[in-house]
Amino acid sequence: MVSLKLQKRLAASVMKCGQRKVWLDPNEQLEVSQATSRQGMRKLIKTGLVLRLPVAVHSRSRVNKRLEAKRKGRHTGMGKRRGTREARFPSKVIWMRRMRVLRRLLRRYRESQKIDKHLYHSLYLKCKGNEFKNKRVLMEHIHKAKAEQIRMQQLQKQAEARRDKARAKRARREAAQAKKMAATFGTAE
Repeated sequence: MVSLKLQKRLAASVMKCGQRKVWLDPNEQLEVSQATSRQGMRKLIKTGLVLRLPVAVHSRSRVNKRLEAKRKGRHTGMGKRRGTREARFPSKVIWMRRMRVLRRLLRRYRESQKIDKHLYHSLYLKCKGNEFKNKRVLMEHIHKAKAEQIRMQQLQKQAEARRDKARAKRARREAAQAKKMAATFGTAE
């Protein structure tokens, strides 16, 4: 039995692969052993006496099957957990996600003129102060705030109308009193 260590190394170098991927024809050992140069190796590769073995299959089917089960909630009991709750799903990540959701909603509402910049700013600070636990709560608060704003505007308009009415009444009364005074003093003279 001839040592084909050199040939294996040369073949691996020529084919640009590892030595374990080189297949030398066992029936033609003598011919293979005579190729001691890269050029000779190329000739043997061309004739098919030296081959490159295919990449071994590394199946992920079992992994995929397990991941599918995990998505359904299997294999995630107390015995499978290694890290603390904070390490597995940090509260900071939860906070960042919530903040991003709430701030995105506020931004969209402001851009579509559903809320003005003053309400936006006060709600932004309330979000930062952990006042809204989710998007639904924030939206409910916005609807209530808008309704309150509209109610306040209506009350202001009504108050203004009452003030105008009272002003006009006062002016009429003063005019009538002035007329009366002029009439009484005018006849007295």
